[in-house]
Amino acid sequence: MRTTLATLFVACLAVPCLVGTAGADSYSKAVKQSCAADYRKYCGDYGLESAALRVCMDKAGKSLSKGCVNALVASGEISQAEVSRRKNR
Repeated sequence: MRTTLATLFVACLAVPCLVGTAGADSYSKAVKQSCAADYRKYCGDYGLESAALRVCMDKAGKSLSKGCVNALVASGEISQAEVSRRKNR
């Protein structure tokens, strides 16, 4: 799961995967709310929308809260099929 999440987050840098403008505002309100604790716990040293944050969140992948993962799925950051595939690894 960790390697795949890193790939996903890095891929999001090359191809915008969230609707909206670049910067912190591109994350949906639901993602910001649902992933805030995960961000602070695992990756608070990294700036929003940074490559380092995306890699950090990937490394924390299996530890991310269910609410955060669900918000990422709902926002189109990752597909439910990919989440299910990673759980089975």
